Amino acid sequence: MNLPNDLFQFSALLAAVVLLAIPLGGYLAKVYQGERTWLSPFLVPCENFCYRLCGVDQNDDMSWQRYALAMVLFNLVLFLLLVAMLLIQPLLPLNPQKLPGLSWPLALNTAVSFVTNTNWQNYSGESTLGYFSQMVGLTVHNFVSAASGMAIAVAVIRGFVRRSSAFIGNFWVDLTRSVLYVLLPLSLVAALFLVSQGVIQNFSAYKTVPLVQATTTEKPQLDAQGNPLLDRAGKPLTDKVTVRQATIPMGPVASQEAIKELGTNGGGFFNANSAHPFENPTPLANFVEVLLILLIPAALTRTFGVMVGNPRQGWALLGVMLFLFVLALGVLHWQELASTPLLKQLGVVGGNLEGKELRFGLAGTDMFEVATTATSCGAVTAMHDSFTPLGGLVPLSLILLGEIVFGGVGSGLYTMLAFAVIAVFVSGLMIGRTPEYLGKKIEVREMWMAIVTILIAGIVVLILSGIAIITPAAVASMANPGAHGLTEVLYAFASMANNNGSAFAGLNGNTNFYNLLGALAMLIGRYAPAVAMLAMAGGLAAKKYVPPSLGTLPTDKFPFAFWLTLVILIVGALTFFPALALGPIVEHLAMVGGN
Repeated sequence: MNLPNDLFQFSALLAAVVLLAIPLGGYLAKVYQGERTWLSPFLVPCENFCYRLCGVDQNDDMSWQRYALAMVLFNLVLFLLLVAMLLIQPLLPLNPQKLPGLSWPLALNTAVSFVTNTNWQNYSGESTLGYFSQMVGLTVHNFVSAASGMAIAVAVIRGFVRRSSAFIGNFWVDLTRSVLYVLLPLSLVAALFLVSQGVIQNFSAYKTVPLVQATTTEKPQLDAQGNPLLDRAGKPLTDKVTVRQATIPMGPVASQEAIKELGTNGGGFFNANSAHPFENPTPLANFVEVLLILLIPAALTRTFGVMVGNPRQGWALLGVMLFLFVLALGVLHWQELASTPLLKQLGVVGGNLEGKELRFGLAGTDMFEVATTATSCGAVTAMHDSFTPLGGLVPLSLILLGEIVFGGVGSGLYTMLAFAVIAVFVSGLMIGRTPEYLGKKIEVREMWMAIVTILIAGIVVLILSGIAIITPAAVASMANPGAHGLTEVLYAFASMANNNGSAFAGLNGNTNFYNLLGALAMLIGRYAPAVAMLAMAGGLAAKKYVPPSLGTLPTDKFPFAFWLTLVILIVGALTFFPALALGPIVEHLAMVGGN
């Protein structure tokens, strides 16, 4: 354990996030307000060509209904194309391993997963998908799903900015600018950096190499559904297998890795995700990948402050995010350093290293896991199933809160704004006046939309988790009984409904039950809040501006930031504490009690 080094890594990350978010946030504001940027001479002709090719009038402002319809139909078309691509994979080029097409439930789940920016992986990338499917299918969706979230966030900001207007912008313009001016340039730079660190980028067939020394392993026997077979005593049945050679996967990894992190997507080229050395080869690459995950969500708070004409509003939201992030990182690192009673009895020092990426140590691993679950990224360098009970509670709680610390690109900001609306409304009730936020009165419509945004994913998680623990087919997928098994199921649906994509491990998700119900959870978790926030934006844009008075609650100062933090924690505790108490909290008490 080297606590000073750990604290240095954490401090360096937070400093880099804040320092880079300032100029990037200002740049994003210029992009979405149609102002000239240093990339304009190169990209304006490309942008205009895209509009002419697609028949888009960039001056055509949309109502929130048209904006939402364009977003949903665009994603629907992409979903259908991706399903078809995954089903007919053997007919597509760039498939040197001659991999077959996916089954229709898995293709459905995977397509929904990438269209909704969830990137939940019930498949093993290197043994399931060819290069064409990875690039044209998944990587393209990494760009457009992230851009869709950013477009929605900008439309919501316009709802606060515009006065007595029926329009909130043009979805096609916001989507195009998100890809051209933000995601593509940053991904190109990030991909080149990752290649310099050792991330591979090629179209080579897989390499088969002999091992220096043959090794014998025990391979579990599986049934037709992929579940382990057990003997009469309940122990796994295994076969001894002697391995004399290894197959090393190849592929265009760096190009997918860059947007996977930058767009808070999370779908890894390999099954091991960011724990694989071809995706995340060095401690420096690990640090930069964490920075990429947090960069745009943090910068959008600055964009919000600039576009509403009060940068301190953005700083207030960023301060809340930073506080909750530091709190989560501190608790997780403390718990993993503290280890478990059994490891202490065995004399193991250095913390709980089971399931961790030892190349990066506890600090680098914990930093990555908090970043990936505080956003909607879902990339992992550790198996959350191996965390201590309260350590595993941290990523689970971050997801259940709606991923607002810093949240997904776009989705994190608009979900945080929903919490801000609720905080303003409750404080207005306390002081006995109509609540206002950024000069707009918060009334029943806005409250309903905020409630839908915040609670819909949680409702889906609790209902589907309840169905899973009473369904035999779902229970058969659980590798662990009791509280830990409940945590695995709860985490799976939390990850899908909140569009995160990481897995707790220990749960076989590639079954018809989880593929189909998981797809439903991802769709509701993505589009219900998005449409609700666009409806809120439309209602706010139509309102008149209310000048601040002596009774107006200042929302750009510390007291409101503190109150907003409390509202977030209280809503999370009231919604999920019973489920968490039956899962990781009970498991922790059992562990302390010697079980």
